[in-house]
Amino acid sequence: MISDLNETRGELRQLLDLANVLRSLTPPEGAGAAAGESTRVLAGGSVQPPGPGAGHGPPAGADGHPSASTDTDSQGGTMENTTGHQQLPEPGEDQDLVLKSAIEAAYQGSSPVTGPPPAAKPQVPETKDPKVAHGVLLLTAAGVASAELTAHRDTWEWLAALAVDHSHFRTPPSVEDIKEGRIQTVLSGRSLIALLIELWNTRASAAPLQGDWALATTTYNRIAAELTDVTGQGETIRIVLDDGLPHEAGD
Repeated sequence: MISDLNETRGELRQLLDLANVLRSLTPPEGAGAAAGESTRVLAGGSVQPPGPGAGHGPPAGADGHPSASTDTDSQGGTMENTTGHQQLPEPGEDQDLVLKSAIEAAYQGSSPVTGPPPAAKPQVPETKDPKVAHGVLLLTAAGVASAELTAHRDTWEWLAALAVDHSHFRTPPSVEDIKEGRIQTVLSGRSLIALLIELWNTRASAAPLQGDWALATTTYNRIAAELTDVTGQGETIRIVLDDGLPHEAGD
């Protein structure tokens, strides 16, 4: 009886092994349906590839064409970025160029063309830009070899202290004492430029009704009046800061 059980157990083991072998050879469930969908056997035995509706083709709407490369987009973006990053002149630089052109044109006796030709409309006097007028004075001073300055010693000390730190100011080699506390000295055109610049800055920054504002404004206007009358005929330029002295006739 025990031997019969052993034989039955052996047969069951063989059947189990056979079932495992058959299971390994059987395709997974659904594979046959997928294979049937992927290929269709025709009557002639030829195999037709799956159609567009098989689910494995390109996405709908692609029309079989590959998707457009993003290189073009990136190149376009690069071109736009390059165009946007081109160096442009700074607003301050443009204003400086316009101001220089206006000053040089005014110094030469003309005005820059900024609108329609003069014949297109009647000429109307325009208010002169103070910066342009100041620039013309600087250009005029640059052409001056020397100018005599007469003032009280206290006024001269204030002027010298005001302009001494400017890079273009040069202390005159001699300052002559004349009667009643007055002095007389000679300034170069370069020193006149420095003095005009410092007087311009002080006049703009000093508080009104104060001594610095009064001295800077009066001295600037006196120098401007003398430089405006320069004719280039070799006359001596005399700047007098003393309303008690009569102005000497030009040489």
